[in-house]
Amino acid sequence: MIALHVGYVVVIKDLRPHPNADRLQVATFFGCDTCVGIEAKVGDVGVYFPVDLQLSEEFCIENHMLRELPDGTKDTGYMDPIKRNVKAIKLRGEKSDGIYLPITCLGYTGAVEFHIGDTIDVVNGHEVCRKYIPRCNAPKTPKGTLPQKKIKEDIAPLFAEHVDTEQYCFNKDKFHNGDLIEVTLKMHGTSARTAHTLLNKSGNDSIMCRFLNIFRKDKKHDGKVTKEWGYVSGTRRCVLNDFSGGFYGNDEFRKQYHDYFVGKLHKGEEVYYEIVGWVNDATPIMGQGKVPKEAQKQYGDIMTFDYGCERGKSDIYVYRMTCTNEDGDVVEYDPEYMRHRCEQMNVKTVPVFTRAIIPDNVVPTEYIDNLIAPYVDGPDPVGKTHVREGVVIRIVNKPSFTAFKEKNFLFKQITGIIKDSAINADIDADILSEM
Repeated sequence: MIALHVGYVVVIKDLRPHPNADRLQVATFFGCDTCVGIEAKVGDVGVYFPVDLQLSEEFCIENHMLRELPDGTKDTGYMDPIKRNVKAIKLRGEKSDGIYLPITCLGYTGAVEFHIGDTIDVVNGHEVCRKYIPRCNAPKTPKGTLPQKKIKEDIAPLFAEHVDTEQYCFNKDKFHNGDLIEVTLKMHGTSARTAHTLLNKSGNDSIMCRFLNIFRKDKKHDGKVTKEWGYVSGTRRCVLNDFSGGFYGNDEFRKQYHDYFVGKLHKGEEVYYEIVGWVNDATPIMGQGKVPKEAQKQYGDIMTFDYGCERGKSDIYVYRMTCTNEDGDVVEYDPEYMRHRCEQMNVKTVPVFTRAIIPDNVVPTEYIDNLIAPYVDGPDPVGKTHVREGVVIRIVNKPSFTAFKEKNFLFKQITGIIKDSAINADIDADILSEM
């Protein structure tokens, strides 16, 4: 599996003049148009950095990419010295989806040999890039209440995290003739999961005992640990605990969905879903962003990813279900059976655009490109007032969850603006990491 959040060693295969800038050209990498310098030539080898990466401070200093050095000295670059993030932007009217630099940009690392297709994140011990997550303030805890914890202790050993969905453009080799493909809407919410699973319970697992264990140096519960069936919820990565024995999140907008699934999931079932809409009357779950001028006529000045939810309200859309037995054996639900179970529970699922089998007489990547093209861009079919994020392409016939995402350019522009405005904001770090 290709690593996430990396740069790629590429070769320039095509170039066209920038129509509005004499010193720029436009190259295409992984289907993304990217502005490059006038000195670039077909056949040149370099590094392509996709949107949502953060370049390391050392890399930017060595390649003079910053406006200002850490000591305050002016430099010749254009990047913010703190953020150093790769964004989808328009340069003189042309899309620039990522950053391309010649392979000499890595010369300071001492590495001498690179091959087309190599992935770049750390080279010879020098960090080059990582996923960009804006810095944010820790959410304020109401006066007189205990801080709520996101815990990673082994309370629910069979409660599986959901894997990151990789980008389609970097994984086209995963598709083959005969694969059954389902294309669904990619929804811009915060990931959540709930399971009816075996929980580890301490013999002294009372409210007071759990409270006192916070202050114990050895952090161990007293009493014998037993297993019993129960319900647990979490974010993409963490189990959530409110210190009263329930594991359902740190805000009311999460808690209500944990409560809803109690009594509805069969033993062993785990449901993965997106929460969309609003945290409260003032705060949308995924922030708000200024709309680029060329799209304001269609979407207005400010875009809020509310998916039709009224202020203060939220909703959920399920995109995956599994069933895990006591031995840890996992069965991945087919999307059609997942929708059947969700219909039984009266829960919405992500909208489906199309299903198809890749014919034997076609090039799989060309077939998929044409299949998803009508669905990647345009207004979101649920909210209708904001742009859609893109699509998810799932290979249904795989025994485990195998899916890839394709985002549209305007969405990447706007979420880049939201991330920039999120600096020092009181926004949950889990939510920021998903933007």
